[in-house]
Amino acid sequence: MRQELSRRRFLERVGLTAAAGPAAGMLGQAAWVLGAEENSGPVDCGPPPKAQKHHRTGAEGFAPLPLPVTPLRRTEKKRPPAPPALIGKVALGPVRWITKEGKRTQYRDWMTDPADLNTLLLWTNEKLGINYRSMETDFQHFSFDPRELPALLFAGHNKFSLTDEIRQNLARYVMDGGTIIADACCGWKDFADSFRQEMELTFPGRPLRKLLPDDPIYAAYYKLGNLTYKKADGSTEVGEPCLEGIDFGCRTGVIFSPIDLTCGWDGHEHDRGIRVVIDQARFVGANIITYILGMFQLGRFLSTTKVYHEATAPTRDDFVMAQLIHEGDWDPDPSAVHNLLKHVKDNSTLEVKFKREAAKLSDPKTATYPLLYMTGHREFVWTEEERVRLRNYLMAGGMLLADACCGRLAFDTAFRREIAKVFGAEADKYPLKKIPLDHPIYRIHYDIRRVEYTPRVREDFGPFDAPELEGITIDGRLAVVYSRYDLGNGWEQFPHAYSYGYKDEWALQIGTNVIVYAVTH
Repeated sequence: MRQELSRRRFLERVGLTAAAGPAAGMLGQAAWVLGAEENSGPVDCGPPPKAQKHHRTGAEGFAPLPLPVTPLRRTEKKRPPAPPALIGKVALGPVRWITKEGKRTQYRDWMTDPADLNTLLLWTNEKLGINYRSMETDFQHFSFDPRELPALLFAGHNKFSLTDEIRQNLARYVMDGGTIIADACCGWKDFADSFRQEMELTFPGRPLRKLLPDDPIYAAYYKLGNLTYKKADGSTEVGEPCLEGIDFGCRTGVIFSPIDLTCGWDGHEHDRGIRVVIDQARFVGANIITYILGMFQLGRFLSTTKVYHEATAPTRDDFVMAQLIHEGDWDPDPSAVHNLLKHVKDNSTLEVKFKREAAKLSDPKTATYPLLYMTGHREFVWTEEERVRLRNYLMAGGMLLADACCGRLAFDTAFRREIAKVFGAEADKYPLKKIPLDHPIYRIHYDIRRVEYTPRVREDFGPFDAPELEGITIDGRLAVVYSRYDLGNGWEQFPHAYSYGYKDEWALQIGTNVIVYAVTH
Protein backbone atom coordinates (compact mmCIF):
# COMPACT_ATOMS: atom_id res chain seq x y z
CA MET A 1 0.00 0.00 0.00
CA ARG A 2 2.82 2.40 0.89
CA GLN A 3 4.65 1.51 -2.31
CA GLU A 4 1.56 2.30 -4.36
CA LEU A 5 1.09 5.61 -2.49
CA SER A 6 4.71 6.56 -3.05
CA ARG A 7 4.38 5.74 -6.74
CA ARG A 8 1.28 7.92 -7.05
CA ARG A 9 3.00 10.82 -5.27
CA PHE A 10 6.04 10.49 -7.54
CA LEU A 11 3.86 10.57 -10.66
CA GLU A 12 1.89 13.54 -9.39
CA ARG A 13 5.11 15.39 -8.55
CA VAL A 14 6.27 15.15 -12.19
CA GLY A 15 2.87 16.30 -13.45
CA LEU A 16 1.35 12.91 -14.19
CA THR A 17 -1.19 10.61 -12.62
CA ALA A 18 -1.22 6.85 -12.33
CA ALA A 19 -2.62 4.34 -14.82
CA ALA A 20 -5.55 6.60 -15.66
CA GLY A 21 -3.17 9.48 -16.46
CA PRO A 22 -2.32 11.19 -19.74
CA ALA A 23 -0.09 8.53 -21.21
CA ALA A 24 -2.52 5.76 -20.43
CA GLY A 25 -5.24 7.80 -22.07
CA MET A 26 -3.18 8.46 -25.19
CA LEU A 27 -3.07 4.82 -26.18
CA GLY A 28 -5.81 3.41 -24.02
CA GLN A 29 -3.78 0.34 -23.20
CA ALA A 30 -0.33 1.74 -22.44
CA ALA A 31 1.39 0.30 -19.39
CA TRP A 32 3.65 2.35 -17.16
CA VAL A 33 7.29 1.42 -17.60
CA LEU A 34 9.98 3.01 -15.48
CA GLY A 35 13.38 2.44 -16.99
CA ALA A 36 14.61 1.08 -20.28
CA GLU A 37 12.88 -1.70 -22.21
CA GLU A 38 14.68 -4.74 -23.51
CA ASN A 39 15.42 -4.75 -27.25
CA SER A 40 14.06 -1.22 -27.52
CA GLY A 41 14.87 1.12 -30.35
CA PRO A 42 16.77 4.40 -30.15
CA VAL A 43 15.28 7.25 -28.16
CA ASP A 44 16.38 10.06 -30.45
CA CYS A 45 16.39 9.95 -34.24
CA GLY A 46 16.31 13.66 -34.92
CA PRO A 47 16.13 17.20 -33.58
CA PRO A 48 12.88 18.77 -32.39
CA PRO A 49 10.87 20.93 -34.79
CA LYS A 50 12.16 24.42 -35.42
CA ALA A 51 10.44 27.14 -33.43
CA GLN A 52 7.68 28.90 -35.29
CA LYS A 53 8.37 32.42 -36.47
CA HIS A 54 6.76 35.17 -34.42
CA HIS A 55 4.59 37.56 -36.37
CA ARG A 56 4.37 40.91 -34.66
CA THR A 57 2.66 44.18 -35.53
CA GLY A 58 2.70 47.62 -33.98
CA ALA A 59 -0.52 48.67 -32.21
CA GLU A 60 -1.78 51.54 -30.12
CA GLY A 61 -1.76 51.18 -26.33
CA PHE A 62 -2.90 53.46 -23.52
CA ALA A 63 -1.31 54.05 -20.15
CA PRO A 64 -3.52 53.56 -17.11
CA LEU A 65 -5.86 56.50 -16.65
CA PRO A 66 -6.11 59.22 -15.47
CA LEU A 67 -2.50 60.14 -16.42
CA PRO A 68 -2.61 62.70 -19.29
CA VAL A 69 -0.09 61.08 -21.61
CA THR A 70 0.04 60.36 -25.31
CA PRO A 71 -0.66 56.81 -26.49
CA LEU A 72 2.30 54.47 -26.30
CA ARG A 73 3.41 51.97 -28.92
CA ARG A 74 3.48 48.32 -28.02
CA THR A 75 4.29 45.19 -29.96
CA GLU A 76 1.64 42.49 -30.12
CA LYS A 77 1.73 39.00 -31.54
CA LYS A 78 -0.43 38.55 -34.58
CA ARG A 79 -1.17 35.01 -35.68
CA PRO A 80 -2.18 34.33 -39.26
CA PRO A 81 -4.98 31.81 -39.75
CA ALA A 82 -3.66 28.28 -39.26
CA PRO A 83 -3.70 26.07 -42.37
CA PRO A 84 -5.92 22.98 -42.18
CA ALA A 85 -4.50 19.90 -40.48
CA LEU A 86 -3.89 17.01 -42.90
CA ILE A 87 -2.02 14.35 -40.89
CA GLY A 88 -1.98 13.59 -37.20
CA LYS A 89 0.97 11.77 -35.64
CA VAL A 90 -0.38 9.22 -33.20
CA ALA A 91 1.01 8.88 -29.68
CA LEU A 92 2.24 5.30 -29.42
CA GLY A 93 4.14 3.18 -26.96
CA PRO A 94 4.38 2.85 -23.19
CA VAL A 95 5.95 5.57 -21.08
CA ARG A 96 9.67 5.32 -20.43
CA TRP A 97 11.98 7.54 -18.41
CA ILE A 98 15.36 8.61 -19.73
CA THR A 99 18.14 10.91 -18.61
CA LYS A 100 18.92 13.46 -21.27
CA GLU A 101 21.40 16.32 -20.72
CA GLY A 102 21.33 15.53 -17.03
CA LYS A 103 17.56 15.79 -16.82
CA ARG A 104 15.14 12.95 -16.12
CA THR A 105 12.36 13.16 -18.71
CA GLN A 106 9.41 11.24 -20.04
CA TYR A 107 9.76 9.47 -23.38
CA ARG A 108 7.55 7.40 -25.69
CA ASP A 109 8.56 5.60 -28.85
CA TRP A 110 6.63 7.81 -31.28
CA MET A 111 8.73 10.83 -30.24
CA THR A 112 11.98 9.69 -31.90
CA ASP A 113 11.48 11.83 -35.03
CA PRO A 114 9.69 14.84 -33.54
CA ALA A 115 10.01 16.99 -36.66
CA ASP A 116 9.32 14.42 -39.38
CA LEU A 117 5.84 15.53 -40.45
CA ASN A 118 6.53 19.23 -39.92
CA THR A 119 9.62 19.04 -42.12
CA LEU A 120 7.89 16.98 -44.81
CA LEU A 121 4.89 19.32 -44.99
CA LEU A 122 7.08 22.42 -45.13
CA TRP A 123 8.89 20.81 -48.06
CA THR A 124 5.75 19.59 -49.84
CA ASN A 125 3.87 22.84 -49.25
CA GLU A 126 6.64 24.60 -51.16
CA LYS A 127 7.07 21.97 -53.89
CA LEU A 128 3.39 21.25 -54.49
CA GLY A 129 2.01 24.72 -53.88
CA ILE A 130 -0.29 23.58 -51.06
CA ASN A 131 -0.71 24.71 -47.45
CA TYR A 132 -1.33 22.03 -44.83
CA ARG A 133 -0.01 21.32 -41.37
CA SER A 134 0.47 18.33 -39.14
CA MET A 135 -0.48 17.86 -35.52
CA GLU A 136 -0.07 15.40 -32.69
CA THR A 137 -3.04 13.34 -31.61
CA ASP A 138 -3.97 10.53 -29.25
CA PHE A 139 -6.70 7.95 -29.21
CA GLN A 140 -8.40 9.30 -26.11
CA HIS A 141 -9.20 12.69 -27.63
CA PHE A 142 -9.43 11.91 -31.35
CA SER A 143 -12.93 11.77 -32.85
CA PHE A 144 -11.97 9.15 -35.51
CA ASP A 145 -13.69 11.40 -38.04
CA PRO A 146 -11.60 11.79 -41.24
CA ARG A 147 -13.14 15.21 -41.80
CA GLU A 148 -11.19 16.34 -38.74
CA LEU A 149 -7.94 14.62 -39.77
CA PRO A 150 -7.80 12.89 -43.18
CA ALA A 151 -4.72 10.83 -42.25
CA LEU A 152 -2.97 9.35 -39.21
CA LEU A 153 0.74 8.50 -38.97
CA PHE A 154 1.95 5.55 -36.90
CA ALA A 155 5.75 5.59 -36.48
CA GLY A 156 8.25 4.11 -34.07
CA HIS A 157 10.72 1.32 -33.34
CA ASN A 158 9.21 -0.82 -30.60
CA LYS A 159 6.37 -3.26 -30.21
CA PHE A 160 2.94 -1.88 -29.44
CA SER A 161 -0.62 -3.14 -29.17
CA LEU A 162 -4.10 -1.63 -29.45
CA THR A 163 -7.34 -2.38 -27.66
CA ASP A 164 -10.36 -3.89 -29.39
CA GLU A 165 -12.16 -0.56 -29.04
CA ILE A 166 -9.37 1.33 -30.79
CA ARG A 167 -9.23 -1.26 -33.58
CA GLN A 168 -12.97 -0.89 -34.15
CA ASN A 169 -12.65 2.90 -34.23
CA LEU A 170 -9.72 2.72 -36.67
CA ALA A 171 -11.66 0.36 -38.94
CA ARG A 172 -14.58 2.79 -39.00
CA TYR A 173 -12.18 5.70 -39.60
CA VAL A 174 -10.67 4.09 -42.70
CA MET A 175 -14.04 2.89 -44.03
CA ASP A 176 -15.28 6.48 -43.65
CA GLY A 177 -12.48 7.75 -45.89
CA GLY A 178 -9.51 8.17 -43.56
CA THR A 179 -6.00 6.92 -44.31
CA ILE A 180 -3.51 5.22 -41.99
CA ILE A 181 0.16 5.78 -42.80
CA ALA A 182 2.79 3.76 -40.95
CA ASP A 183 6.58 3.82 -40.94
CA ALA A 184 9.01 1.47 -39.21
CA CYS A 185 11.55 4.05 -38.09
CA CYS A 186 15.10 2.90 -38.93
CA GLY A 187 13.48 -0.18 -40.48
CA TRP A 188 12.92 -1.63 -36.99
CA LYS A 189 11.43 -5.13 -37.15
CA ASP A 190 9.63 -4.95 -33.77
CA PHE A 191 7.44 -2.07 -34.95
CA ALA A 192 6.85 -3.65 -38.38
CA ASP A 193 5.72 -6.94 -36.84
CA SER A 194 3.40 -5.16 -34.41
CA PHE A 195 1.83 -2.99 -37.10
CA ARG A 196 1.18 -5.95 -39.39
CA GLN A 197 -0.42 -7.86 -36.53
CA GLU A 198 -2.61 -4.91 -35.55
CA MET A 199 -3.81 -4.37 -39.13
CA GLU A 200 -4.65 -8.06 -39.42
CA LEU A 201 -6.79 -7.78 -36.29
CA THR A 202 -8.32 -4.46 -37.39
CA PHE A 203 -9.16 -5.55 -40.97
CA PRO A 204 -9.68 -9.33 -40.95
CA GLY A 205 -9.45 -10.84 -44.40
CA ARG A 206 -7.69 -7.78 -45.83
CA PRO A 207 -3.95 -8.52 -45.64
CA LEU A 208 -1.23 -5.95 -46.20
CA ARG A 209 0.13 -6.57 -49.68
CA LYS A 210 3.11 -5.09 -51.45
CA LEU A 211 2.07 -2.23 -53.70
CA LEU A 212 2.83 -2.93 -57.34
CA PRO A 213 5.10 -0.67 -59.43
CA ASP A 214 2.10 0.74 -61.35
CA ASP A 215 0.24 1.65 -58.15
CA PRO A 216 -0.84 5.32 -58.37
CA ILE A 217 0.99 6.16 -55.13
CA TYR A 218 4.24 5.79 -57.07
CA ALA A 219 3.09 8.28 -59.70
CA ALA A 220 0.71 10.60 -57.82
CA TYR A 221 3.11 13.54 -58.19
CA TYR A 222 6.62 12.27 -58.85
CA LYS A 223 6.91 9.29 -61.19
CA LEU A 224 9.04 6.90 -59.16
CA GLY A 225 10.84 3.75 -60.22
CA ASN A 226 13.31 1.83 -58.09
CA LEU A 227 14.39 3.39 -54.80
CA THR A 228 17.85 3.69 -53.22
CA TYR A 229 18.19 2.23 -49.72
CA LYS A 230 20.99 3.16 -47.31
CA LYS A 231 22.22 0.57 -44.82
CA ALA A 232 23.82 0.98 -41.40
CA ASP A 233 27.34 0.57 -42.80
CA GLY A 234 26.80 3.45 -45.23
CA SER A 235 26.44 1.27 -48.32
CA THR A 236 23.49 1.70 -50.67
CA GLU A 237 21.35 -0.69 -52.65
CA VAL A 238 18.83 -0.01 -55.42
CA GLY A 239 15.63 -2.03 -55.38
CA GLU A 240 11.88 -2.06 -55.95
CA PRO A 241 9.69 0.32 -53.95
CA CYS A 242 8.95 -1.06 -50.50
CA LEU A 243 5.44 0.19 -49.66
CA GLU A 244 2.65 -2.16 -48.60
CA GLY A 245 -1.04 -1.36 -48.49
CA ILE A 246 -4.61 -2.44 -47.87
CA ASP A 247 -7.15 -1.51 -50.53
CA PHE A 248 -10.72 -0.44 -49.91
CA GLY A 249 -12.44 -0.29 -53.26
CA CYS A 250 -10.19 1.68 -55.59
CA ARG A 251 -8.50 3.46 -52.68
CA THR A 252 -5.50 2.34 -50.64
CA GLY A 253 -6.60 3.17 -47.09
CA VAL A 254 -3.56 1.78 -45.25
CA ILE A 255 -0.05 2.66 -46.47
CA PHE A 256 2.92 1.05 -44.70
CA SER A 257 6.67 1.32 -45.19
CA PRO A 258 8.70 -1.39 -43.44
CA ILE A 259 11.85 0.55 -44.41
CA ASP A 260 12.43 3.96 -42.86
CA LEU A 261 10.92 7.07 -44.48
CA THR A 262 10.44 9.40 -41.51
CA CYS A 263 14.16 9.97 -40.88
CA GLY A 264 14.42 10.99 -44.53
CA TRP A 265 11.46 13.35 -44.12
CA ASP A 266 13.30 14.84 -41.15
CA GLY A 267 16.49 15.14 -43.22
CA HIS A 268 18.96 13.04 -41.24
CA GLU A 269 20.70 9.67 -41.34
CA HIS A 270 22.12 7.21 -38.76
CA ASP A 271 24.62 4.40 -38.59
CA ARG A 272 21.84 1.94 -37.81
CA GLY A 273 18.92 0.32 -39.54
CA ILE A 274 17.95 0.76 -43.18
CA ARG A 275 16.24 3.74 -44.78
CA VAL A 276 15.22 5.28 -48.07
CA VAL A 277 17.72 8.03 -48.94
CA ILE A 278 16.57 11.51 -47.98
CA ASP A 279 15.56 12.94 -51.37
CA GLN A 280 13.64 9.84 -52.42
CA ALA A 281 11.98 9.52 -49.00
CA ARG A 282 10.60 13.01 -49.51
CA PHE A 283 9.48 12.15 -53.04
CA VAL A 284 7.57 9.17 -51.63
CA GLY A 285 6.16 11.39 -48.87
CA ALA A 286 5.02 13.98 -51.41
CA ASN A 287 3.30 11.24 -53.42
CA ILE A 288 1.53 9.91 -50.32
CA ILE A 289 0.28 13.40 -49.48
CA THR A 290 -0.87 14.00 -53.06
CA TYR A 291 -2.59 10.61 -53.11
CA ILE A 292 -4.44 11.29 -49.85
CA LEU A 293 -5.66 14.65 -51.16
CA GLY A 294 -6.66 13.17 -54.53
CA MET A 295 -8.55 10.20 -53.07
CA PHE A 296 -10.18 11.73 -50.00
CA GLN A 297 -13.52 12.53 -51.64
CA LEU A 298 -13.63 9.08 -53.27
CA GLY A 299 -13.13 7.55 -49.83
CA ARG A 300 -16.04 9.57 -48.49
CA PHE A 301 -18.17 8.52 -51.47
CA LEU A 302 -17.36 4.83 -50.98
CA SER A 303 -18.21 5.08 -47.27
CA THR A 304 -21.88 5.62 -48.14
CA THR A 305 -23.90 2.44 -48.54
CA LYS A 306 -26.09 2.64 -51.62
CA VAL A 307 -29.51 1.01 -51.37
CA TYR A 308 -31.28 -0.04 -54.55
CA HIS A 309 -34.95 -0.54 -53.86
CA GLU A 310 -35.58 -2.05 -57.30
CA ALA A 311 -33.33 -5.02 -56.58
CA THR A 312 -36.23 -7.36 -55.85
CA ALA A 313 -38.80 -5.80 -58.18
CA PRO A 314 -40.36 -8.11 -60.80
CA THR A 315 -39.43 -7.53 -64.44
CA ARG A 316 -40.60 -8.79 -67.81
CA ASP A 317 -37.14 -10.07 -68.76
CA ASP A 318 -35.18 -12.02 -66.17
CA PHE A 319 -31.74 -10.65 -67.03
CA VAL A 320 -29.20 -10.70 -64.20
CA MET A 321 -25.59 -9.54 -64.53
CA ALA A 322 -23.30 -11.72 -62.41
CA GLN A 323 -19.92 -10.49 -61.21
CA LEU A 324 -17.19 -13.10 -60.88
CA ILE A 325 -15.43 -13.60 -57.56
CA HIS A 326 -11.68 -14.16 -57.85
CA GLU A 327 -8.50 -13.54 -55.87
CA GLY A 328 -7.42 -10.40 -57.74
CA ASP A 329 -9.47 -7.85 -55.74
CA TRP A 330 -12.72 -8.75 -57.50
CA ASP A 331 -15.05 -5.96 -56.22
CA PRO A 332 -13.21 -2.61 -56.22
CA ASP A 333 -16.25 -0.61 -57.44
CA PRO A 334 -19.17 -1.87 -55.29
CA SER A 335 -21.84 0.31 -56.89
CA ALA A 336 -20.62 0.17 -60.49
CA VAL A 337 -22.80 -2.66 -61.84
CA HIS A 338 -25.90 -1.33 -60.05
CA ASN A 339 -25.36 2.09 -61.61
CA LEU A 340 -24.86 0.58 -65.06
CA LEU A 341 -28.03 -1.51 -64.83
CA LYS A 342 -30.00 1.51 -63.67
CA HIS A 343 -28.64 3.48 -66.63
CA VAL A 344 -29.67 0.68 -69.02
CA LYS A 345 -33.14 0.57 -67.51
CA ASP A 346 -33.57 4.34 -67.78
CA ASN A 347 -32.11 4.70 -71.27
CA SER A 348 -33.26 1.64 -73.23
CA THR A 349 -36.38 -0.39 -73.90
CA LEU A 350 -34.96 -3.37 -72.00
CA GLU A 351 -36.52 -4.34 -68.68
CA VAL A 352 -33.28 -5.19 -66.88
CA LYS A 353 -33.63 -6.81 -63.51
CA PHE A 354 -32.02 -4.34 -61.14
CA LYS A 355 -29.75 -6.75 -59.34
CA ARG A 356 -26.15 -7.84 -59.28
CA GLU A 357 -25.23 -11.38 -58.30
CA ALA A 358 -21.77 -12.36 -57.04
CA ALA A 359 -20.77 -15.68 -58.57
CA LYS A 360 -17.91 -18.17 -58.64
CA LEU A 361 -16.90 -20.06 -61.75
CA SER A 362 -16.85 -23.24 -59.68
CA ASP A 363 -20.58 -22.87 -58.95
CA PRO A 364 -22.80 -24.65 -61.55
CA LYS A 365 -25.43 -21.90 -61.14
CA THR A 366 -23.04 -19.44 -62.79
CA ALA A 367 -23.71 -21.08 -66.16
CA THR A 368 -27.34 -19.88 -65.99
CA TYR A 369 -26.51 -16.16 -66.19
CA PRO A 370 -26.55 -14.59 -69.68
CA LEU A 371 -23.71 -12.15 -68.92
CA LEU A 372 -20.71 -12.45 -66.60
CA TYR A 373 -18.63 -9.46 -65.58
CA MET A 374 -15.22 -9.38 -63.95
CA THR A 375 -12.75 -6.70 -62.93
CA GLY A 376 -9.91 -6.23 -60.48
CA HIS A 377 -6.55 -4.67 -59.72
CA ARG A 378 -4.30 -7.63 -59.10
CA GLU A 379 -3.01 -10.97 -60.26
CA PHE A 380 -5.39 -13.94 -60.27
CA VAL A 381 -5.23 -17.56 -61.42
CA TRP A 382 -8.13 -19.81 -62.44
CA THR A 383 -8.11 -23.49 -61.55
CA GLU A 384 -8.41 -26.07 -64.31
CA GLU A 385 -12.01 -26.72 -63.24
CA GLU A 386 -12.83 -23.00 -63.52
CA ARG A 387 -11.26 -22.79 -66.97
CA VAL A 388 -13.28 -25.77 -68.21
CA ARG A 389 -16.53 -24.36 -66.80
CA LEU A 390 -15.89 -20.93 -68.38
CA ARG A 391 -15.05 -22.50 -71.76
CA ASN A 392 -18.23 -24.56 -71.72
CA TYR A 393 -20.24 -21.47 -70.73
CA LEU A 394 -18.82 -19.38 -73.58
CA MET A 395 -19.17 -22.15 -76.18
CA ALA A 396 -22.81 -22.62 -75.14
CA GLY A 397 -23.70 -18.99 -75.84
CA GLY A 398 -22.74 -17.14 -72.67
CA MET A 399 -20.86 -13.83 -72.70
CA LEU A 400 -18.05 -12.44 -70.55
CA LEU A 401 -17.32 -8.72 -70.12
CA ALA A 402 -14.07 -7.80 -68.34
CA ASP A 403 -12.07 -4.67 -67.66
CA ALA A 404 -8.85 -3.85 -65.80
CA CYS A 405 -9.96 -1.69 -62.87
CA CYS A 406 -8.12 1.64 -62.92
CA GLY A 407 -6.22 0.24 -65.92
CA ARG A 408 -3.92 -1.83 -63.68
CA LEU A 409 -1.25 -3.85 -65.48
CA ALA A 410 -1.29 -6.81 -63.05
CA PHE A 411 -4.93 -7.62 -63.82
CA ASP A 412 -4.40 -6.99 -67.54
CA THR A 413 -1.51 -9.44 -67.66
CA ALA A 414 -3.38 -12.07 -65.65
CA PHE A 415 -6.57 -11.82 -67.74
CA ARG A 416 -4.74 -12.22 -71.05
CA ARG A 417 -2.87 -15.25 -69.74
CA GLU A 418 -5.91 -16.93 -68.15
CA ILE A 419 -8.35 -16.37 -71.02
CA ALA A 420 -5.83 -17.96 -73.40
CA LYS A 421 -5.60 -21.00 -71.08
CA VAL A 422 -9.41 -21.28 -71.13
CA PHE A 423 -9.22 -22.35 -74.76
CA GLY A 424 -6.00 -24.34 -74.33
CA ALA A 425 -4.87 -25.97 -77.58
CA GLU A 426 -7.51 -23.95 -79.48
CA ALA A 427 -6.26 -20.57 -78.22
CA ASP A 428 -5.04 -19.68 -81.72
CA LYS A 429 -8.53 -20.41 -83.08
CA TYR A 430 -10.14 -18.09 -80.53
CA PRO A 431 -7.67 -15.22 -80.06
CA LEU A 432 -8.30 -12.08 -78.03
CA LYS A 433 -7.98 -9.31 -80.61
CA LYS A 434 -9.09 -5.73 -81.23
CA ILE A 435 -12.77 -5.30 -82.10
CA PRO A 436 -13.01 -3.29 -85.36
CA LEU A 437 -14.82 0.05 -85.21
CA ASP A 438 -17.47 -1.16 -87.70
CA HIS A 439 -18.56 -3.99 -85.39
CA PRO A 440 -22.26 -3.93 -84.38
CA ILE A 441 -21.34 -3.66 -80.68
CA TYR A 442 -20.41 -0.01 -81.31
CA ARG A 443 -23.78 0.69 -82.98
CA ILE A 444 -26.34 -1.62 -81.39
CA HIS A 445 -27.79 1.07 -79.09
CA TYR A 446 -25.48 4.05 -78.78
CA ASP A 447 -23.50 5.07 -81.87
CA ILE A 448 -20.00 5.09 -80.39
CA ARG A 449 -17.56 6.58 -82.85
CA ARG A 450 -15.47 8.76 -80.54
CA VAL A 451 -14.90 8.51 -76.79
CA GLU A 452 -13.13 10.52 -74.09
CA TYR A 453 -10.59 9.01 -71.74
CA THR A 454 -9.52 10.12 -68.26
CA PRO A 455 -6.66 12.64 -67.96
CA ARG A 456 -4.18 9.92 -66.98
CA VAL A 457 -4.71 8.13 -70.30
CA ARG A 458 -4.15 11.32 -72.28
CA GLU A 459 -1.09 12.16 -70.20
CA ASP A 460 0.67 8.82 -70.67
CA PHE A 461 -0.70 7.49 -73.98
CA GLY A 462 -1.51 10.61 -75.99
CA PRO A 463 -4.73 12.29 -77.17
CA PHE A 464 -6.42 9.39 -79.02
CA ASP A 465 -10.22 9.25 -79.03
CA ALA A 466 -11.21 5.89 -80.53
CA PRO A 467 -12.73 3.16 -78.34
CA GLU A 468 -10.25 0.37 -77.58
CA LEU A 469 -12.08 -2.90 -76.95
CA GLU A 470 -10.81 -6.43 -77.58
CA GLY A 471 -12.86 -9.56 -78.01
CA ILE A 472 -13.05 -13.28 -78.72
CA THR A 473 -15.51 -14.40 -81.39
CA ILE A 474 -17.14 -17.84 -81.38
CA ASP A 475 -19.27 -18.83 -84.40
CA GLY A 476 -19.65 -15.20 -85.47
CA ARG A 477 -20.78 -14.03 -82.02
CA LEU A 478 -18.76 -11.97 -79.56
CA ALA A 479 -18.31 -14.23 -76.54
CA VAL A 480 -15.70 -12.15 -74.69
CA VAL A 481 -15.38 -8.36 -74.55
CA TYR A 482 -12.32 -6.99 -72.76
CA SER A 483 -11.24 -3.42 -72.03
CA ARG A 484 -7.66 -2.66 -71.10
CA TYR A 485 -9.00 0.70 -69.89
CA ASP A 486 -11.31 0.94 -66.91
CA LEU A 487 -15.10 0.89 -67.30
CA GLY A 488 -16.28 0.37 -63.71
CA ASN A 489 -14.95 3.67 -62.37
CA GLY A 490 -17.02 5.45 -65.02
CA TRP A 491 -20.10 3.41 -64.12
CA GLU A 492 -19.76 4.58 -60.52
CA GLN A 493 -20.03 8.18 -61.81
CA PHE A 494 -17.63 9.59 -59.25
CA PRO A 495 -14.12 10.93 -59.98
CA HIS A 496 -11.26 8.46 -59.58
CA ALA A 497 -8.19 10.68 -59.64
CA TYR A 498 -5.66 8.07 -60.79
CA SER A 499 -7.71 5.90 -63.14
CA TYR A 500 -6.71 4.94 -66.67
CA GLY A 501 -10.15 4.56 -68.16
CA TYR A 502 -13.14 5.97 -70.00
CA LYS A 503 -14.96 9.04 -68.74
CA ASP A 504 -18.38 8.37 -67.21
CA GLU A 505 -20.61 9.01 -70.23
CA TRP A 506 -18.66 6.77 -72.57
CA ALA A 507 -18.14 4.02 -69.98
CA LEU A 508 -21.92 3.87 -69.51
CA GLN A 509 -22.52 3.84 -73.27
CA ILE A 510 -20.06 0.97 -73.81
CA GLY A 511 -21.57 -0.99 -70.91
CA THR A 512 -25.09 -0.44 -72.22
CA ASN A 513 -24.14 -1.61 -75.71
CA VAL A 514 -22.56 -4.77 -74.29
CA ILE A 515 -25.73 -5.58 -72.32
CA VAL A 516 -28.01 -4.94 -75.30
CA TYR A 517 -25.74 -7.14 -77.43
CA ALA A 518 -25.82 -9.91 -74.81
CA VAL A 519 -29.63 -9.81 -74.62
CA THR A 520 -30.18 -9.77 -78.39
CA HIS A 521 -27.53 -12.38 -79.22
